[in-house]
Amino acid sequence: MTNSETKATLSFSDGSPALEMPIYKGSIGPDVIDIRKLYGSTGMFTYDPGFMSTAACNSSITYIDGDKGELLYRGYPIEQLAVNGGDFLETCYLLLNGELPTADQKKEFVATVTNHTMVHEQMQFFFRGFRRDAHPMSVLVGTVGALASFYHDSLDINDPHHREVSAIRLIAKMPTLVAMAYKYSIGQPFVYPRNDLSYSANFMHMMFSTPCEPYKTNEVLVRALDRILILHADHEQNASTSTVRLAGSSGANPFACIAAGIACLWGPAHGGANEAALSMLEEIGSVDNIPEFIAQVKDKNSGVKLMGFGHRVYKNYDPRAKLMRETCYEVLQELGLQDDPLFKLAMALEKIALEDEYFVSRKLYPNVDFYSGIVQRALGIPTALFTGIFALARTVGWIAQWKEMISDPEQKIGRPRQLFVGAPKRDVPAIDKR
Repeated sequence: MTNSETKATLSFSDGSPALEMPIYKGSIGPDVIDIRKLYGSTGMFTYDPGFMSTAACNSSITYIDGDKGELLYRGYPIEQLAVNGGDFLETCYLLLNGELPTADQKKEFVATVTNHTMVHEQMQFFFRGFRRDAHPMSVLVGTVGALASFYHDSLDINDPHHREVSAIRLIAKMPTLVAMAYKYSIGQPFVYPRNDLSYSANFMHMMFSTPCEPYKTNEVLVRALDRILILHADHEQNASTSTVRLAGSSGANPFACIAAGIACLWGPAHGGANEAALSMLEEIGSVDNIPEFIAQVKDKNSGVKLMGFGHRVYKNYDPRAKLMRETCYEVLQELGLQDDPLFKLAMALEKIALEDEYFVSRKLYPNVDFYSGIVQRALGIPTALFTGIFALARTVGWIAQWKEMISDPEQKIGRPRQLFVGAPKRDVPAIDKR
């Protein structure tokens, strides 16, 4: 981040002295105006609900250009990483360290993660405290936060080694906890991780294996899950990532910060989008009902929304959607599900949305959530666990952002300000005069 030659000047109509503020240039993307001295110089704050025009940090991890439909991890286009960038752990290494690993670095990193996949045996007692029908995200918020109870040897956030150990533990143990949450919900015994399997294959083994019938890995399905994880690994300063950073700014331990991120991700406007997209398809019910549904979507007074289409950031096509679409068709073909009623419905709705002028003109293209929900359902993952898979994928992004924040010398504890519109100062009347 460097100063540009130009400054921004803020002038006031009441004749107050103008304020000069430096402008910073990033390596790519919009310039930013440094308003840190605004309150001290003028006694005023900016007003920016949702922080849509505010850069709360500087970061070198992920870059999004919503107008171009571009997503970069450490400068690498997501399209290249998903196709040529190896497996999910290679993406994890990139996000954590800034560069893609060499063959030796990858081997060492994979071995380290693999050797940390087990969770403390007492964790099973935490699960027993939840109802069997508890939402998996509720379970994950509790169990991920509880990891801090077991790993006291990596909680010093000012120790770089402790930060590294915590990062590895979170990436390694999250699949185990997500699988345990699923097994607990269906009344099956927990399945221990296997060190001879890849990251994604091991997760599927823990999800679908039972003592009486081991899970046979299918490379097409493992590759599909790997792609889901890569495409969701990080997405710049979104709500959950900002939550992790805000929690971390107080000095909270990394397990607590990631638990906070999971809680935020749980919201239907954020991580629950793929779950909402599949629920929409189930409500439509049949291809025959699509015309009526489309008519309701176009009617502003109906309250019916098209889920899984369009994106708050991408004003063009979501770059992850094209990749997820390819994977979607691969999985359906591999499993022979092209004629499944729900999947036929999804493909018919996709075709209409890509051709109908109403949706095309509004750039309501299918997004990554639309396709990932279909793929996860095909893999056998229950709808209630979709957001848990999202949390599993996003953990590496959260921990990379947390590590970057802790190392930033400009970082301060988060403290947004407000425009107060309540009652001004007043005296408390006696009770008989209220």
